[in-house]
Amino acid sequence: MVGARASKSDGIKHRRETQMADTAYNVIVPEKGAPIKAWTKGVSLEDEARKQLLNVAQLPFIFKWVAAMPDVHWGVGATVGSVIPTKGAIIPAAVGVDIGCGMMAIQTDLNARDLPENLKGIRSAIEKAVPHGRTNHGGKGDRGAWHEIPVRTMETWQTLKPRYDAILEKHPKLDRGNHANHLGTLGTGNHFIEVCLDESDSVWFMLHSGSRGVGNRMGSYFIEVARKDMERMFIHLPDRDLGYFPEGSEHFDDYVEAVHWAQDFARLNRDMMMEQIVGAVRACGEVRPFTAELKAINCHHNYVARESHYGENVLVTRKGAVRAREGDMGIIPGSMGARSYIVRGKGNPESFHSCSHGAGRAMSRTEAKRRFSLADHARMTAGIECRKDADVIDETPAAYKPIEAVMAAQADLVEIVHTLHQVVCVKG
Repeated sequence: MVGARASKSDGIKHRRETQMADTAYNVIVPEKGAPIKAWTKGVSLEDEARKQLLNVAQLPFIFKWVAAMPDVHWGVGATVGSVIPTKGAIIPAAVGVDIGCGMMAIQTDLNARDLPENLKGIRSAIEKAVPHGRTNHGGKGDRGAWHEIPVRTMETWQTLKPRYDAILEKHPKLDRGNHANHLGTLGTGNHFIEVCLDESDSVWFMLHSGSRGVGNRMGSYFIEVARKDMERMFIHLPDRDLGYFPEGSEHFDDYVEAVHWAQDFARLNRDMMMEQIVGAVRACGEVRPFTAELKAINCHHNYVARESHYGENVLVTRKGAVRAREGDMGIIPGSMGARSYIVRGKGNPESFHSCSHGAGRAMSRTEAKRRFSLADHARMTAGIECRKDADVIDETPAAYKPIEAVMAAQADLVEIVHTLHQVVCVKG
């Protein structure tokens, strides 16, 4: 069956979008470029995101096809929720500026009955232990950064610093703003820390964050470098933010080095925060002594990796997507008022062994603030110990796609191992 054509406003023609009953995905076939396999059955695909997918599909080094996950939505240059396999080139905007952003979760031996009736004390303990948010435009005195870096954090930073210094030798413009004082901090936007209960009422701690200010600088810097490289080589692109580095070029190697460093920073950032969370809850006097077991750790969802697919070595860029090889454990969170899922990958080759990274935004932050009131937000987060103020309206649950529909659309990519719902949510 042939679905509707893309709107004329997207500026790009494509022959058809095919919805085939025997596949879990829709196929978008452009007039020029690679096809797009979109796991969007039962979920919306906005015109702006469709246009970005078509832009990426035109690039000459795409390997086989672009895969769009069910949480796909507009991003800078490339959509959030896309898997972009390439041969011979890498696109910084397809990784984005929150390099290495991802999830971490641990299961404790606590049960719901071990939690106090009022969870405000646990939320306060976590908020005191983990710097979060942003003030002063991230400058001096920013409440989302360490003012006095803990010894343990500084020791961890020293393991990262030699490689960081080597990157700065080549690109000194990156040496500005926060780095060590962001290690073990949460950030803003959709980053969060949660206390959750699973289907058996076991207590979990879960968090979402990445490489913070230093990773943002690296992402933004190399997107701009790639853009200038394209201008210098007179290469015309469907979107100027899709500048790329050919493999073998100096900037290609420099970017890969920076991305891998930022991914390591992000992994350690999550490790540090989880240590701080567990320590804070243990010390707050609100629960009995407990043990914690790692269940799914450091599943990046903004990164690039060398992988083998269909018998060939390729670069796979996942922007808002999680690796889901057969047996891989992952985390797919919903909004701050919806379920989240611990999943196991099925190793579907057509998605390049990938799945969604979350629910995906259904609207912009500006539109969410316009559309929803404080009363709406309070209703949608009823029973959850979390912020109820105007500054988190853009993160209110209805600003995101229904997580149940997202999970149904990718049933051939992952299986659900645990279903979680939050009882405490800390937002920056």
